[in-house]
Amino acid sequence: MTRRIVRTIVQTSTAAIFTFIVIFFLDRHYRVLPHAIHTYLPTHHHGSVVTDITLQTCSSLNPFSSCKLDPKKWNRIEKDLYLKQSLVTSAYLHVQRKREEELTADDKVVIDVTVGRLDPSKSSESSNSEEKWEARPAGLWVKRSSKKGASDSKAAVTAVDVLFGDDAIEARAGWALTGSTPLLLDGGSKFHPAHITVRRGAPVEVTKPVPRVRDNGRFKIMQLADIHFSTGVGKCRDSLPGGWDEKHGGKCEADTRTIDFVERVIEEEKPDLVVLSGDQVNGETAPDTQSAIFKYAQLLIKHKIPYVTIFGNHDDEGSMSRAAQMELIEQLPYSLSRAGPEDIDGVGNYYIEVLAQGSSGHSAITVYLLDTHAYSPNEKKYRGYDWLKQNQIDWFQQTAKGLKKAHKEYRRHHMDVAFIHIPLPEYAHQNLKVAGEWMRELSTAPAYNSGFYDALVEEGVMMVSCGQ
Repeated sequence: MTRRIVRTIVQTSTAAIFTFIVIFFLDRHYRVLPHAIHTYLPTHHHGSVVTDITLQTCSSLNPFSSCKLDPKKWNRIEKDLYLKQSLVTSAYLHVQRKREEELTADDKVVIDVTVGRLDPSKSSESSNSEEKWEARPAGLWVKRSSKKGASDSKAAVTAVDVLFGDDAIEARAGWALTGSTPLLLDGGSKFHPAHITVRRGAPVEVTKPVPRVRDNGRFKIMQLADIHFSTGVGKCRDSLPGGWDEKHGGKCEADTRTIDFVERVIEEEKPDLVVLSGDQVNGETAPDTQSAIFKYAQLLIKHKIPYVTIFGNHDDEGSMSRAAQMELIEQLPYSLSRAGPEDIDGVGNYYIEVLAQGSSGHSAITVYLLDTHAYSPNEKKYRGYDWLKQNQIDWFQQTAKGLKKAHKEYRRHHMDVAFIHIPLPEYAHQNLKVAGEWMRELSTAPAYNSGFYDALVEEGVMMVSCGQ
């Protein structure tokens, strides 16, 4: 996957220095058919504990087999462990859970989960435990306790989920994978490895950071554009030479390579904010969107960098809708992302304020983020990409006008910047200064111009940056 970096420094005589770094990854404009799209969002069931976990397999060749257990007793995690990539077999995790006040003396609470071929009870660490490991299908082992107070223990499992891929990683606060061994499903390496992840104890409340200009008057934004993460390590396209593949056994794993590259840039540039400007997920190769999201989120969480997210034309071509993705992303540590007003077209129309240095409560920079949707709703008349709708433009202008009075209270020059995914038609104008173009690559803007550029100029936005 081709990488491109642009650094732009914008400076005014009275404003803080604003450094802006952009990382783009080549976008080949992939599409998938609508029938591949479905939505999943894990349910956390606050106030309940898990009392049992099992796995149910079914086959399309056996009309009597079923992947559903008694819904009065079991809650099914709505992720096919084969990610619907098997023509014959499906499998689902099922979880029993009860509210703590409903537990009886006969109930047991799950306090540990692992996966493996051998009985974990035979290990030296488990041999002295009063609770024994119980075998479940596909190498799943569950340890349950009926001791008084087990549900109050920090070890009590309160939620279960599944992530996929050899590079699966957990990004949610309070959650952890149950080891490196995936479920032992039939088919082996033909399918993405399925890893169990659990939350223990009560949900962890995430504190959102407040972006602020540094004491030296600088604020640096890094834009990650079109990183196109997959479920699993992915496959490279248009990879560049440089010895990376040789160091990793000659294999070019796209996501692994991208993470390695982005991390090196983060460590070198030390950004104060990261903007993910769409196509974080390559829907065509992401049958589990959640696993792809967690890879970039965990990288930013690890480096304690606040980040904001908008969507591109590929993000919701996988297993989660825009709304479901944003609901998940909003809950992650260091995420300042928001769905925005429900009565405005799209998901992810919002803004964040970057406060002035020191203890000031004044905004120094306003960052606007808008959803540019995906493909044209009228291909016969306007081929190609969708465009910003009038109610989005109205929302932006009303918001900008409403913030102006407060922004004037800032003793220096306040700056407004904006981020979108699909370029505006004006990007193709010869007299418009464009920073960061790649080998004179043509703009792939919508055929219809809805007038957002004029609104940006009218409201004094000094820079707009896109993905694509």
